[in-house]
Amino acid sequence: MSIVKVRSPAVAGMFYESHPESLKRRIDWCFTHNLGPGSIPEVSDGPRSIVGLVCPHAGYMYSGPVAAWSYHALARDGKPECFVILGPNHTGVGAAVSIMTSGRWRTPLGDVEVDSDLAESILKYAEVVEEDFYAHLSEHSIEVQLPFLQYLYGEVKFVPICMMLQNYDVASKVGQAIARAAADRDVVVIASTDFTHYEPQQIALENDEAVIRRILELDPEGVFEGVYRRNVSMCGPGPVVSMLVACRQLGASRALKLKYATSGDITGDYIAVVGYASIAIYR
Repeated sequence: MSIVKVRSPAVAGMFYESHPESLKRRIDWCFTHNLGPGSIPEVSDGPRSIVGLVCPHAGYMYSGPVAAWSYHALARDGKPECFVILGPNHTGVGAAVSIMTSGRWRTPLGDVEVDSDLAESILKYAEVVEEDFYAHLSEHSIEVQLPFLQYLYGEVKFVPICMMLQNYDVASKVGQAIARAAADRDVVVIASTDFTHYEPQQIALENDEAVIRRILELDPEGVFEGVYRRNVSMCGPGPVVSMLVACRQLGASRALKLKYATSGDITGDYIAVVGYASIAIYR
């Protein structure tokens, strides 16, 4: 009898509420906040056209309203078969690029199953990716996306990929592997990232806009160039590049900035802000 690995929530009670009903109310708040899309979405029947998303991963009280724009657009686009969620490794634990190919992730809203078939295919096609359960145990960037998906769809399947090594070559290979594995599947690739960290508002606006412009052009090389040329303190350029590479191979034709705001727009403190963006990639 095989043992199912269960990844327990690491930031429930900190980044978002630990009680199911309180968490649902918080997600309602994210959707209806004045920085959010303004309404609670209904899931449509499609037809599906979103292949990728950029979504923030701070505490819901800070980035939740911006993240809600991604999930509002996703709900109106229908229900995908599966999700690949890429996030940066903030903890420094585990392999350079870590995947789980089996198991479940627990949140206050229930368990989310890892799509083993898709994960195994990605692992087969990407020599830079390693199976590593421990890299995911304390990392929040992927975890905070799951309650939004559960809120919209109930049961979902996903593949988690945590990136500590984020150079262009590695990120491109990860994206190519995702595209090959997902070629015959209805998959949405979510890049979990925040943008500028702890800079004055005006610097954040300028630097983040330069990077977002390259994302909207579906230009993965330009994203890396913009981040490093301007020294943008964005935590997830690798996940964004992997997502763009995968989406371009999966037929992406355009991108739309849904919302950009900073932590200062929530707190009123514009001296040292963190930038958040929701961006949708469409076929």
